[in-house]
Amino acid sequence: MNEIMKKLKSMLKSKKPLVIPGVYDALGAKIAQKVGFDAMFQTGYGTSATLFGMPDYGFIGAAETVDNARRICRSVSVPVIVDSDTGYGNALSVWKLVKELESAGASGIFLEDQKWPKRCGHMQGKDVVSQEEYTEKLSAAIDARESKEFMIVARTDARATKGLDEAIQRGKQNKKTGADAVFVEAPRSIDEMKKIGKEINAPLVANMIEGGATPLSSSEVLSKMGFNIILYPLSVLYANTFATMNILQELKNTGNTSKYKQKVVNFDQFNDLVELPKFRKMERKYKN
Repeated sequence: MNEIMKKLKSMLKSKKPLVIPGVYDALGAKIAQKVGFDAMFQTGYGTSATLFGMPDYGFIGAAETVDNARRICRSVSVPVIVDSDTGYGNALSVWKLVKELESAGASGIFLEDQKWPKRCGHMQGKDVVSQEEYTEKLSAAIDARESKEFMIVARTDARATKGLDEAIQRGKQNKKTGADAVFVEAPRSIDEMKKIGKEINAPLVANMIEGGATPLSSSEVLSKMGFNIILYPLSVLYANTFATMNILQELKNTGNTSKYKQKVVNFDQFNDLVELPKFRKMERKYKN
């Protein structure tokens, strides 16, 4: 597991930006690895939506986050960074959470400074805790990790309520405290993103959400602005939702799905994806 973590830190040092998709289950993680992604992000938004059918509004807790991480991490052999929201409590809660996630196979976390109950960073109505309180949590996360290769990304949502300058100052302080990367959530323009990239001397995260508050830009453009990690946390969730709605509407309207025959994987293709041949071979091995 330490080698997987080292791989993540090594990729972060590369001049090439690290593009990471968001996943929320083991199947999506296997697909992301199969198409060639070198790392992935367990999204809390997607976890809340798929486990409960509820928005990213503070409904999931540490237990759901750790359980989901364990399933996802076991299904792939590339680094998984876990959305840990606010850490679900105080500094001691964060300490315990990091221990559990590292044990579950995660290679890192995102830890944010919102007040609980938190909500998606691109939603209205959020607020942040004091920098002092967040520093306590961030310090606990740093102390809790067994391996220094375990990546801790410090996220601030202060842009929405305290302005960009405050968010940048928090980002600088979080780097000083010891965060491996800094994430200023939901800048509202290219100019704001350029300012973040210019003023914070740290590995930076750009969060690309379709329809979100931050303008979508290519990884090449974002890299030139100073962003090292390009996150697409909800693309898989939104695409799967679109496909599901369309095929179910077709089934409801016509009584069959033949219209979508060329737009779905077939029985054999799906079985290959979930490695059925490997388990058939194992089954034969253990038969008397």
